[in-house]
Amino acid sequence: MVAIAFALHPIAQDLSYHDFADQRTMLGIPNALDVLSNIPFLLVGAWGLAFLWRDRSAGASPSFLTPEERWPYWILFAGVSLTAFGSAYYHWRPDNATLFWDRLPMTIAFMALLSSVIAERISLAGGRRLLLPLLLVGVLSTLYWRVGEQHGAGDLRPYALVQFGSLVLVPVMVWLFPARYTGTADLFGVLGWYALAKVFETFDHQVFSMIGVSGHTLKHLASAVGAWWILRMIKRRRPLASAR
Repeated sequence: MVAIAFALHPIAQDLSYHDFADQRTMLGIPNALDVLSNIPFLLVGAWGLAFLWRDRSAGASPSFLTPEERWPYWILFAGVSLTAFGSAYYHWRPDNATLFWDRLPMTIAFMALLSSVIAERISLAGGRRLLLPLLLVGVLSTLYWRVGEQHGAGDLRPYALVQFGSLVLVPVMVWLFPARYTGTADLFGVLGWYALAKVFETFDHQVFSMIGVSGHTLKHLASAVGAWWILRMIKRRRPLASAR
């Protein structure tokens, strides 16, 4: 994937991306529904962090065989919470400068999810050691694009690798490596909700013209459901006998 990405020409941010279908102002909030539809990210992120806190305080847990396995999920749900603020800020005033703050917390969540799957499928020690490097790669991918934009040479290839590459690697690891917990199907549920979110994003204007609610607003809601699906997965899963 890295070889393919860097065989392509640099990908600049298309400024038409900021031209969202629903630009209505409500209660003094510009682009109101695109701004307010980020609230579910905050709710899901806070819910996830609260569950992890309760689960940690309870001691022995069926959701985590070892305390270290919680670490990626702490960061993942923190990233989901921060996405609410970053995305709302961006949609309040859409441009490349604010888009950076939208994308930054999302890369944190993507890399945390990737680390968790590595830890639970391949190697607990490997997932733990890769967590910080993966987070650094995610942050640097957005910084690389933003600094490039400031110098007239923005390049989205590293960011695309972080976002879409992680979503490719997760099902590949599910296919190649055995599970430690029940609930593997929930991972595909997460990917399905995110795929639906990308469809809504792609057809932003068409969806708005059909139902009066923009595709981008629905993208936020579908993505938040995908984040909730991760929480649902870890709350319901149980260790497999082979993992014990």
